[in-house]
Amino acid sequence: MKAVLWLLALSAVAVAVTIAAKYNNGYVLMVAPPYRVEISLNLMVVLLLATILIGYFFVRLIAIILGIPAEVRQFRVRRRREKARRMMLDGLKAFFEGRYAKAEKTAAAALELEESPRVSTINALVGARSAHELRKYPQRDEFLSKAEGFAPREVTVRLITQAEMLLDEQHAGEALKILNSLRSTGAPLHTAALRLELKAQQLSGNWYAVLDLLKQLEQRNALDKTVIEQLRRHAHIENIRHKVLNPETLKEYWRNMSSSDKKDVRVAATAVRACLSIGDCAAAHQIIEQSLDRQWDSELAGLYAECLGNDAIRQIERAESWLKSHPNDASLLLALGKLCVHSELWGKAQSYLEASLSVEPSHPAHLALAQLNQKIGQSELARDHYGKGLELALRRLEVAGGGGSE
Repeated sequence: MKAVLWLLALSAVAVAVTIAAKYNNGYVLMVAPPYRVEISLNLMVVLLLATILIGYFFVRLIAIILGIPAEVRQFRVRRRREKARRMMLDGLKAFFEGRYAKAEKTAAAALELEESPRVSTINALVGARSAHELRKYPQRDEFLSKAEGFAPREVTVRLITQAEMLLDEQHAGEALKILNSLRSTGAPLHTAALRLELKAQQLSGNWYAVLDLLKQLEQRNALDKTVIEQLRRHAHIENIRHKVLNPETLKEYWRNMSSSDKKDVRVAATAVRACLSIGDCAAAHQIIEQSLDRQWDSELAGLYAECLGNDAIRQIERAESWLKSHPNDASLLLALGKLCVHSELWGKAQSYLEASLSVEPSHPAHLALAQLNQKIGQSELARDHYGKGLELALRRLEVAGGGGSE
């Protein structure tokens, strides 16, 4: 539509010029003594327009001729840039395909083309990662220094790459220094950086930092909930184990834990064993009772009789209340048997220990029955249970050894 309007406008102008020229009788007189030249005005207008057009095209031709070297230079730059970016894409493709030797070679060739700083930085980092995968560490470090030289301000991509490669080599301390330097720039760490820091803190054994990072990653929904629970459990277990030598800090740590973390039976079992190792039976019993009231666990029930104090009767009553809901739990029956032995309730002790053996034969149950029979003068039965317990323990050791050799 626009072209049609232009055509109509030009046609109208041509008609107007033709009519004006037809009725124009003027002329132009040019005097240059001794010459006089007289031409029509219409011819003069045509000559002027022709002169202007010829001059315009002549000037344009000169500009084009003079601009040819610059055009050639720009053309070469464009070709080099296109080649560099094509090689960058080829290098990235080879890297993601796992062809690290080709990726390193392509990245090195692309760097020789001296493309823009950002593209050169990407090529250098691809080369560094490829050399790292090939365990060519001197070449890797050379690529990293080139990346820093090409774009000193591209700090994040370079430091993240360097930290990740250091963690692959299990150099957690150096990786943490790099991540801390990245944090010191003031920019908030993105999710990938937090994951790297989490791995570094785990390797360094900084379990408080691990718990803090897990909280941040959980808020960002960056890890699966099951993974977060497993990592948090492991961090709590390690912290509890490190506090065994200091009872006060151990109690304080347990008090400050969230109720949801205390519900984890593996964490609770570790806390109980820590309390048992320092002889704090009251704390161990309290943790077991609170945990089993929330969630049943046979391992915790079995630990209930590992520390025997002056409140064995109360423990028996509490354990018998659990027995109503879990009558076939071998660990609970064994714990009840041990508690009754401690309280010299020989008949109940024998009943509970035999019930535990009927549910699940175990070396501890045979040993407890042997000790009980020895106390009540049944030496023959005691020897029998000692033998059966030893036989069962040896059989399980053989099974465990056979499984390990496979």
